[in-house]
Amino acid sequence: MPHIAMVSIPAHGHVNPSLEILRTLVARGHRVTYANARSFADTIAGVGAELKPYESTLPAGDDEWDGDQIDHLTLFLDDAIAMLPQLRAAYENDRPDLFLYDIAGAPARILAEQWGVPAIQLSPTFVAWDGYEQDMAPMIESMRADPRGADYYRRFSAWLAASGSSITDGPAFMGRPDRALALIPRALQMNADRVDPAVYDFVGPIRAPHSPWTRPDGKVLLVSLGSAFTNHPDFYRRCVAAFGSLPGWHTVLQIGAHVDPAALGPVPDSVEVHPWVPQLAILEEADAFLTHGGMGGSSEGLWCGVPMIVAPQAADQFANGEQLAALGVGRVVDSATVTVEELREALVQLTSDPAVAARSASIKAELRATGGAERAADLIEAGLSVRPRF
Repeated sequence: MPHIAMVSIPAHGHVNPSLEILRTLVARGHRVTYANARSFADTIAGVGAELKPYESTLPAGDDEWDGDQIDHLTLFLDDAIAMLPQLRAAYENDRPDLFLYDIAGAPARILAEQWGVPAIQLSPTFVAWDGYEQDMAPMIESMRADPRGADYYRRFSAWLAASGSSITDGPAFMGRPDRALALIPRALQMNADRVDPAVYDFVGPIRAPHSPWTRPDGKVLLVSLGSAFTNHPDFYRRCVAAFGSLPGWHTVLQIGAHVDPAALGPVPDSVEVHPWVPQLAILEEADAFLTHGGMGGSSEGLWCGVPMIVAPQAADQFANGEQLAALGVGRVVDSATVTVEELREALVQLTSDPAVAARSASIKAELRATGGAERAADLIEAGLSVRPRF
């Protein structure tokens, strides 16, 4: 029974995209282990995998992710440094036949090289394209000019060298895997025509079957800022004001775990408020989606053919919003400044434009005709017989 080891971090956006792939591999008779925090034990057990626990140093609460991009990259580097010895101890006497690793599970690549084990990156976000380094050079140089950024790159290279990696350039180590599966729609990938097909296969999005959701009367709008950075009661109040009195619309509002529903004030019957909702099940029935533009939400919106209002909060959400607008299926707003009237206008315009509806339907059909967990599992099984070249 081949042993496949998955390595990731305790974050829904990094765990959820690959769960159905792992479930499929288990169903095909593979032994699948998963290195992650104990907080994801039930999720991992739910797909038939065996938890290999590690203690993550990443912030547990949404409000602890303060600072800028350099600060966030430093947190991920600190976690990777802390993960490596734990990962080595967990697998030293139980070496896998193949490593799968999330973009934040990079220590697996070091062990794969040292142990002569093939490794495949599972990317829940954009992948590098031909010319990526040149295109990103201004941003990288700006970060290197900051003393904190210079220290980050220095520490990253020193850690890779001390760990025995043959690749000691941090950006190349993270962004240039030998083999990768992109768990996102090709439509969301920047410069998709310049992505090397010999390295990357687009297989996403991959979504689990779900229980049906009963659609109420009228048109349905789902409002969700995802699983992180959800503490925005003022924005939710504007959403209630914008959509609660809109004739013919029913709004499902997810507010996360940090906002007290009472902070929203009076809520009309046309708006239902929840800390958490079955997002994909609702999107399958929805007519519009107000999203933060995370890769998971953006992918599910495209998968369901739903026009999107995008209110980015952080990370790749801004680029996703721009891409959705460029695809003709979305409109970007600033959650900090957008008015009640602007929110209502964005919804009405998006959902009354025949071109938006046609484009949304076209992308939905494209996604449902390609990718999937079965194809991803086929590609992973093919990788079992490929020995790494170091």
